[in-house]
Amino acid sequence: MKTIITTTKAPAPIGPYNQATLVGNTLYTSGQIAINPENGELVLDNIAAETTQVMENLKEVLAAAEMTFENIVKTSIFISDMHNFSAINEVYAKYFNEETAPARETVEVANLPKFVNVEISVIAIK
Repeated sequence: MKTIITTTKAPAPIGPYNQATLVGNTLYTSGQIAINPENGELVLDNIAAETTQVMENLKEVLAAAEMTFENIVKTSIFISDMHNFSAINEVYAKYFNEETAPARETVEVANLPKFVNVEISVIAIK
């Protein structure tokens, strides 16, 4: 049985999907991009601000499922330019304890929704 997780504190889906799905104790989030949920605008000032908004959106989806970044076991990061990797990684690292950080993959892609620079999804366990 799956439970759909939603919150108004993260951006509403821009297509036929949900913010996250909880199956048993496992949460699967949809990829988050840097949409400010308060005004629906993209945060594209710089890659650090964009990544911060993505991580804050993930934080709110996790909270809606009564979880935190400590519950994450796997992240998938999609970026449009591998030259942004270190700046994205610098922001990303602020959200995790290095000793208990999740497994991760980072993949450069040709394009992302709304032509953003970074999209991140996670799998978390209660």
